[in-house]
Amino acid sequence: MTTASSNTASNTNWGTLSQDILDRLPQDSDHVALRRMVGDGWADVTLSQFHDEVTAAAKGLMATGVGPGARVSILAKTRYEWTVLDYANWWIGATTVPIYETSSASQISWILSDSGATHIFYESHEHLGRIDEAKSEAPELRVIRPIDDVLGALAADGTDISDEALEARRAAVTQDDFATLIYTSGTTGRPKGCELSHANFRAELQGAMTQLPELFARPDAATLLFLPLAHVFARIIQVGAIRWGAVLGHTADIADLVGHLGTFQPTFVLAVPRVFEKVFNTASTKAYAEGKGKIFDAAVRTAIAYSRATEDGKPSLALRSKHAVYNKLVYGKLRAALGGKAEYAISGGAPLGDRLGHFYRGIGFNVLEGYGLTETTAALTANTVKQQRIGTVGVPFPGVEVRVADDGELQFRGPQVFQGYWNFEAATAEVLDVDGWFKTGDLGEITEDGFVKITGRKKEIIVTAGGKNVSPAILEDRVRAHPLVSQCLVVGEGKPFIAALVTVDPEAWEGKLDDPELLEQIQSAIDDANTQVSRAEAIRKFVVVTDDWTEENGYLTPSFKVKRHMVLRDSHDLIESLYVR
Repeated sequence: MTTASSNTASNTNWGTLSQDILDRLPQDSDHVALRRMVGDGWADVTLSQFHDEVTAAAKGLMATGVGPGARVSILAKTRYEWTVLDYANWWIGATTVPIYETSSASQISWILSDSGATHIFYESHEHLGRIDEAKSEAPELRVIRPIDDVLGALAADGTDISDEALEARRAAVTQDDFATLIYTSGTTGRPKGCELSHANFRAELQGAMTQLPELFARPDAATLLFLPLAHVFARIIQVGAIRWGAVLGHTADIADLVGHLGTFQPTFVLAVPRVFEKVFNTASTKAYAEGKGKIFDAAVRTAIAYSRATEDGKPSLALRSKHAVYNKLVYGKLRAALGGKAEYAISGGAPLGDRLGHFYRGIGFNVLEGYGLTETTAALTANTVKQQRIGTVGVPFPGVEVRVADDGELQFRGPQVFQGYWNFEAATAEVLDVDGWFKTGDLGEITEDGFVKITGRKKEIIVTAGGKNVSPAILEDRVRAHPLVSQCLVVGEGKPFIAALVTVDPEAWEGKLDDPELLEQIQSAIDDANTQVSRAEAIRKFVVVTDDWTEENGYLTPSFKVKRHMVLRDSHDLIESLYVR
């Protein structure tokens, strides 16, 4: 068993999340803490104003029966009110139960009933319809309210709650109280509620600030959240911005994301790899449509070569000259599409891949890849500005230990590891041992100098008929990097060879799916992926699936991971056809 660790954090008095506001208030009361979309522009919200809205909402929650430890659910897109309600819950010792706004009635029913939520705030009439379907299975649910204008309504509800009563509730909250129950969107089985405490969040924030001060500490630090706040990844950036003073904005308008990035001008962003793939693929498609495809491809090769050269030493004069030319022609436009001021991005949820990692760093936009799960309050490891190795997920945060079990599974221990699964002791015991080691289910390696590399999923290992163990992630990530490919799923369990199901990005290809040109392009992507594995692990056949896999049709999780079991189930006959002689 291989083991590595960071410097152990000695401070275990983490405090509670209300301190993130109160600690800053004396000196930063008039500083802009957030910007919220009002009409067509951004309106500043000072820390003092945010504090007043949080405490007013907290009084309103108390007045409507939210007691210590009560579960309060939010079913909404990423928006300003979500952040206020989160902190209002934490102020009075309540637990936020987020629900993805795309969740079905059955998923909502399960989360509400399992968590015992008493209140739910929703965004749309469609959400209300799903709640109405679900509420018969949620006997504890008493209050159902729209999130629009909720802050004013709660403030009115709480006028009879004194400041002294509110402070008594806040002071009674401990670091071990649950801040949130986040139900895993997992690719298999029923969602499980991850118990994350105030201490989990505060420990995670301390590690993030230690490893990534460049993101939060600069005077003009700002970030625009567009990932779902139901996901732990966005939640930790939310609380990080409030704690460390980065200006926080929200948008759920993905269709006009480029416009919002341009007006908000974040200094860093966070996204999942699929977002970075889409930005790249859109730029490539546009370049080819304008007859500039060869220039774009040359710019890509130069950016990748430039990034690789910075790792090996210093780029040559010729490479620096080419890079300067493409910086004016191509790279500047790509950076402008990300707001113009952003230098860094945080990527998580799935591997980014060497090619895209080097490309973005080569254009002057450094994507820092990290690794974590809902159960670990987001990141356990991260590449940093000063310590980066593309192709890895970085080094452990302070206080985090990592080891590789004999079967290759990565296991972690640290203060941000969750308490367990809500109402599910058996599942907790499966992943969390008595010494606090969390079994991630991911396979990986630790380099001699402490960088962690993900090599696959323990439960997704494919064993061919010949007994060859194949990790599909290596192949899938590489194929998916092609501009025309949306998703890829590798198959071959118990079969004589490895094959693949491929979906096509409808925005990048509008022709027929059996067009020889398309099939040739996909084959080139597969040939490229096969260079990363042995002949026995290589993809020998593929088939293009008629419809793309999306969150809407149930084949993707909200974090854009393919629900492997559902695809395998519904594509059984198609998969079998790949092996017909």
